[in-house]
Amino acid sequence: MAVETASGEAIDAPPETWRRDNYIPYAVSRVLSALGSQGIAIAVGWLIYDKTQSAFDLGYVGLCQFLPMVILTFVVGNVADRFDRRRIALSCQIVKGITCALLTLGIVGDWLTVPQIFLAVIVIGCAQAFEQPTMQSLVPSIVPKAHLQTALSTTTAVTQTATIIGPSLAGALYGFGPSIPFALATILLLVASMAVSIIRTVRGGNRKAPVTLQSVFGGVSFIANRPVLLGVISLDLFAVLLGGVTALLPIFARDILHAGPWAFGALRSAPAIGGILMSVLITRMPIRKGAGFKILGAVAAFGVFTILFSLSTNIIFSVVALVLLGASDTISMVVRITLVQLLTPDDMRGRVNAVNSLFVGTSNQLGAFESGIVAGLFGTVASGVIGGIGTLLVVGLWMKLFPNLARIEALEGQEKN
Repeated sequence: MAVETASGEAIDAPPETWRRDNYIPYAVSRVLSALGSQGIAIAVGWLIYDKTQSAFDLGYVGLCQFLPMVILTFVVGNVADRFDRRRIALSCQIVKGITCALLTLGIVGDWLTVPQIFLAVIVIGCAQAFEQPTMQSLVPSIVPKAHLQTALSTTTAVTQTATIIGPSLAGALYGFGPSIPFALATILLLVASMAVSIIRTVRGGNRKAPVTLQSVFGGVSFIANRPVLLGVISLDLFAVLLGGVTALLPIFARDILHAGPWAFGALRSAPAIGGILMSVLITRMPIRKGAGFKILGAVAAFGVFTILFSLSTNIIFSVVALVLLGASDTISMVVRITLVQLLTPDDMRGRVNAVNSLFVGTSNQLGAFESGIVAGLFGTVASGVIGGIGTLLVVGLWMKLFPNLARIEALEGQEKN
């Protein structure tokens, strides 16, 4: 049975045209914005701790980053579906850039207070809440369907690279002066906004229907009424929720592997390295068939490597396990994002991607919380093993609850008969 792309759109322009005019500026904008945002997250934490020496205040920074995404989810989706997504992304990056510029001036002028820093974090969090699902929704409008998987895997690779480079660069620059990483982030975000502004071709019109309660929650009902989408999004949610050992890496590095801070750095970077390598592989060898079984297998592998990492007492084996864990996670992420984009009509993508972003963000935060609670009750190693086993059980249960998920054949939207 065929599952057609909901929009059924196509680009007639030759590949070199849409790459030059659309995807390249999009990718540049994504990677520069990611570099700036990752750097901000690290620099703000250092800045707050320098001023307060309070672990609680560090926790409040995370809360200020997380709450805007939760509160604004349904507003974000409707905005992304009603207005030009390029302009939304442009506005968000400019807002983040201006906020970083004000933080830079406040540090240099020595007038910046802790409440002002928290306010800046909230503003940046709100802009990020709008930017992320909007940029995800933009891809199918600027890339031909046949090249969507390659585009998404390439984007994953460059953003994973930014995830590694951004924090390291910001931490190094902070040592030369707390204003420097914020000044760099200002430049990166403003250049990112210039890149997104030159995207030329966007297919699909903006939704003109009036805003109603039904339209506000349209993303939730759309996903709930489509078992394949519900299955693929919820599978990723529960896998990350149960298998979130990354929150426990400092404990593993010091108490389990008996190594120093260098080990924590290696462990922290390993999943992203695996993600980059897998993204490059998928870019060169796209998933042509068996996409449903591949995402189920990837999530199962995620659980297995979580268990192996948790049981390891050797730093090299632990790093390898996390590299493979990151590679498995990237397979499931690319398949999930591609299916969400292909099976969602253009006038719904903003709302659906907003809900998807909420699910992913919530699972990361709650996964860290769950891992910490279980580790406190049963021990660090037991927490990782329990999470990995739970992930494997979820895969088995999802095969029963969502049988159509395993039937997805290709990432052009086809199912097996």
